[in-house]
Amino acid sequence: MRTVPLGSQGLVVSSQGLGCMGMSQSYGEPDDPTSYATLDRALELGVTFLDTANVYGAIGESGFGGNEVLLSSWLATHRDEVQLATKVGIAGIDVGQASGSGARFELDGSPAAVAAGIDASLQRLGTDHVDLYYLHRVDPATPLEDTIGAMAELVTAGKVRYLGVSEVTADQLQRAHAVHPITAVQSEWSLWTRGLEDEVVPTARRLGVGLVPFSPLGRGYLTGTVTSSADFGTRDSRRTNPRFTDDNLDANQAIVAEVRSVADARGVLPGQVALAWVHAQGDDVVPIPGTKRPTYLEQNVAASDLTLTSDELERLGALADRVTGSRY
Repeated sequence: MRTVPLGSQGLVVSSQGLGCMGMSQSYGEPDDPTSYATLDRALELGVTFLDTANVYGAIGESGFGGNEVLLSSWLATHRDEVQLATKVGIAGIDVGQASGSGARFELDGSPAAVAAGIDASLQRLGTDHVDLYYLHRVDPATPLEDTIGAMAELVTAGKVRYLGVSEVTADQLQRAHAVHPITAVQSEWSLWTRGLEDEVVPTARRLGVGLVPFSPLGRGYLTGTVTSSADFGTRDSRRTNPRFTDDNLDANQAIVAEVRSVADARGVLPGQVALAWVHAQGDDVVPIPGTKRPTYLEQNVAASDLTLTSDELERLGALADRVTGSRY
């Protein structure tokens, strides 16, 4: 896996990262031994850019940050080999939902929450700094400038190396960048989620901000392995996602059929084609497909070496107009 600059502030990461959320929530039962094996394999393959958040995974019945705790054991012997990203800005998710579906967000981007959030994350992660600290969601009750200003103080204090923002508008990105240079913007981006292309992507590129797509495989749908809502366990968040309800799921199979057609012609997997499409959107694009299984990780890594033709890109790019169901 080659390394690339993420943004223009100096952070260098693997050209594809690993989203760690699913190791602790949203996609079925956690399996810590398998997750650790996946992290080991990621490092062997050169995938060194790890993504987590302060609210991924429940700790018992009364807390959050289980994914950071999971990573801490592995980071104890590998911290200097990876670029670690975590987040602040979501104060909590209903704990009963945290490992399953229907997450309920409570936003808090206050300076006090930012200061407390990094200390709690560093303690759970067992490290003295994170390489990239995202504002997970903008808190409408707190001026964005105040939130980013508080995050900038963490850079000065050495607790954070670089700042990022997640799921922002182009205007919000500009406002954040005016307070402190932003290294990356993380948003959902895939063959069936294209909303950031008109305004956010051009703004990020004008400002020298890197792009980090999450769910580049459409929450697994674009791999072609999901055919029914019955495929999901009770702790799988896709059970309540509009695009995965039975009627929409069936309608969206036409999208997967097109992806599979391209994949079959190239002798690769549908998910690899979908991920290669994301990589093809630019050298400043560093997707973070999530998995807790080494086999899927290996498939995702192989996609980074797949170059699609201009005709294939055009054919795949037209699929966004055929999506049925809202993103959330």
